[in-house]
Amino acid sequence: MIPVCVPLLNGKELEYLQECITTNWISSRGRYVEQFERKFSEYCNCKFGITTTNGTSSIHLALTSIGLKKDDEVIVPAFTMIGSVFPITYCGAKPVLVDSDPETWTINVNQIEEKISEKTKAIMPVHIYGHPCDMDPILKIARNNDLYVIEDAAEAHGAEYKGKKTGGIGDIGCFSFYANKIITCGEGGMMVTNDEEIAKHALSLKDLSFESGKGRVYLHSEVGYNYRLTNLQAAVGLAQFERINELIEMRRKNALLYKELLKGSRGLSFPVEKEWAKNVYWMFSILVENQFQLNRDELMDELAKKGIETRPFFIPMHKQPVFRNMNLFRGEKYPVAEALSEKGLYLPSSSGLKKGDITYVCESLLPFG
Repeated sequence: MIPVCVPLLNGKELEYLQECITTNWISSRGRYVEQFERKFSEYCNCKFGITTTNGTSSIHLALTSIGLKKDDEVIVPAFTMIGSVFPITYCGAKPVLVDSDPETWTINVNQIEEKISEKTKAIMPVHIYGHPCDMDPILKIARNNDLYVIEDAAEAHGAEYKGKKTGGIGDIGCFSFYANKIITCGEGGMMVTNDEEIAKHALSLKDLSFESGKGRVYLHSEVGYNYRLTNLQAAVGLAQFERINELIEMRRKNALLYKELLKGSRGLSFPVEKEWAKNVYWMFSILVENQFQLNRDELMDELAKKGIETRPFFIPMHKQPVFRNMNLFRGEKYPVAEALSEKGLYLPSSSGLKKGDITYVCESLLPFG
């Protein structure tokens, strides 16, 4: 079986882990946490980095750090992973959906303003599958309406918008370091920002809101969370970060090879890279159009028979039973998000994927196109 995505752990991961164990620094204090936060935030051109337990908690931490509260609203794309949206509900706030751009599959910036109300607190663009959102219009809308911009960059480590790294463009950037991400800790996340007050608040909230300046005194002035990343995880993350440019270029090279080998196929659409963007191709994703001999699910079944693992695209938020049960999004339609969900899948996308594996995947696809 060619897996859809596995990490590439052939740097200094083991060396750093062994040091953690031999020195007994295995919990949330240790030099690797500090180094990972500093180096990754600098990479994003941000002054502050705050590690968390995963990407979802990094978004929750960002939202609580800006004071999101009950009945506030956050604008998000309908087409995203549910981990982008759950944290809004944790705060008692309401997610407000926007359809996708049919080219980039990211949030349709032309539909954002119509969704703004007096309750809107933030806009959360999601850099989906490694392609950045069109950030300038989003930032302009946010400035004109006194809104925060929180980037969900979980799938877009190192992606660029007009030369700027994703995560460092809005007020806060949120990342995941799950095992299938471009760099990984196994599990882990980070929020980055240039706002010192937001960073201080987030640092307190992620560690149970211990009162600052009092040492380890068990006084807590607000509800906090245990979102601490361990030194063990940060050690892996730092080792991965040291090779981030190499890992990104591997994914970009794989994507170019896929496009080259599949360019003669009929009925498949491929991810774009806009002239203002650097797509890191977190997952090499395709759309199975009507001209193709098989539909999306049939193609996935055929590839599975040939030992090729795939994944379908995300199901849009307005189609999720959990949100219907919360009386959210009833009667709402987002045609682009729905079409992406019905037609999309991603192919094996590991950074360390071999040329022969990609060739085999493409040879398995071409007879149906």
